[in-house]
Amino acid sequence: MKDLIIIPAKSEKELEEIAVLAESIWHEHFTPIIGENQVNYMVEKFQSLPALKQQTREGYEYFQLRLDGVLAGYTGVHDENGRLFLSKLYLKKEYRGQHLATQAFEFLKNLCRKRGLSSIWLTCNRHNEHTLDVYHHLGLVTTRTEKTDIGNGFFMDDYILEYQIA
Repeated sequence: MKDLIIIPAKSEKELEEIAVLAESIWHEHFTPIIGENQVNYMVEKFQSLPALKQQTREGYEYFQLRLDGVLAGYTGVHDENGRLFLSKLYLKKEYRGQHLATQAFEFLKNLCRKRGLSSIWLTCNRHNEHTLDVYHHLGLVTTRTEKTDIGNGFFMDDYILEYQIA
């Protein structure tokens, strides 16, 4: 297993790198699941540079996932009511299947322990079967479903998953 280096993304340049990567990943991975129009809308609303900058002003933190110096993916988190909300964890297609998500999740569990947070929770599209399998393998448990109106006639049809920190 290669060692993943996880670096806080603080500068606008680092956030811009994440936004460019996000657009690529979202179009490749989510278009078959939710369609191109919704992908375009969600990338602009949640993954674009202006969106990432606004989220960091609201307390979200972004981390670059680097392997051999290359930006292989990213994660975005937010402390909420004693728990860690895992807003984003995405890897480039060519880096999937190398246990990088496992390493990133270990980093997030340690972050929770340092901050005294009780759990990690996230939302995942109900039709994103491979990703759901990965999360379940990591020990997350599906707790409920949620359908959220995100505007422009689009909805997020998600499972809510949670991992209790020991």
